[in-house]
Amino acid sequence: MTAANTRTTIIPALRYRKAPEAIEWLCRAFGFEKHLVVPNETGGIAHAQLSHGNGMIMLSSTENQSAFGRLIVQPDEIGNRETQCCCLIVSDPDAHYARAKAAGATVIMEIQDNDYGGRGYACRDPEGHHWWVGSYDPWA
Repeated sequence: MTAANTRTTIIPALRYRKAPEAIEWLCRAFGFEKHLVVPNETGGIAHAQLSHGNGMIMLSSTENQSAFGRLIVQPDEIGNRETQCCCLIVSDPDAHYARAKAAGATVIMEIQDNDYGGRGYACRDPEGHHWWVGSYDPWA
């Protein structure tokens, strides 16, 4: 069963060691907007929601050691690999690529046209999370 009356039914959740800085970077480099940011008592983030168009990510500080949080590791703890990545659909991947590079994103796959349609690239954010960014829209 899916949730009724919601914009999206899947929201990636990420954890950052420096979550306040990550929020600022994601807004500056990728164009996210702060929807809700709840600081914790130690200067970290208890919970945050960042929106991008109709999509959203949630994030928190790694110091929040809930039962679920203890199940998640950071990319640098597993050889800078990920078992999944966030995909961000943008209208102008070339402009986004330039913006992200200027903000310090580490490009791991150069921008290119894809055989299945669209144009995109892959990068890491400052804490090593992988992102695929491009114009391919699977809903179109």
